[in-house]
Amino acid sequence: MARIGYVRVSTDDQETARQDMLMIDQGISEDDIFREKMSGKTKDRPQLQKMLSYIRKGDVVVVESISRLARNTRDLLEIVEQIKSKGADFVSLKETIDTNTPTGQFMLTVFGAIAQLERDYICQRQEEGIRIKKEQDRLLKEKGLKAQTYRGRAPIKVDREKLLREYRLVQDGRSL
Repeated sequence: MARIGYVRVSTDDQETARQDMLMIDQGISEDDIFREKMSGKTKDRPQLQKMLSYIRKGDVVVVESISRLARNTRDLLEIVEQIKSKGADFVSLKETIDTNTPTGQFMLTVFGAIAQLERDYICQRQEEGIRIKKEQDRLLKEKGLKAQTYRGRAPIKVDREKLLREYRLVQDGRSL
């Protein structure tokens, strides 16, 4: 029986370090952590597929949050069903879901629906914001003024190896 970690962020600019630390805290070895830097909107993710092929009966798949595994209820339930069909269990740390229990199975369905609702709201607000910004730019141009399109904040560079080394020092009770 092994504990298998699945870590995902949506873009190359994002870092997995926070999720990596949670997996290490769970006693999951580096070799048993599958990392992905791509959107969770689709199940066609190479590391997800690799992890699903890797798991065996008795394993436990651990994620930081159900939103890391899937962004809609249907995909979440299908992926967890694939995990269960191999005789493995699924644990989400944030939502404290463990599919080894009937309550965990129920909570997975409820939280999956909530995660999908949250994602739908985010997309709706994003579309509204883009529409408003385009309208503001159009009005500025009509007045002969220059429109300043917001392009998002610059990504923060993180030395992942250094961060993990320092995190392990703190976890071991040593200073930096």
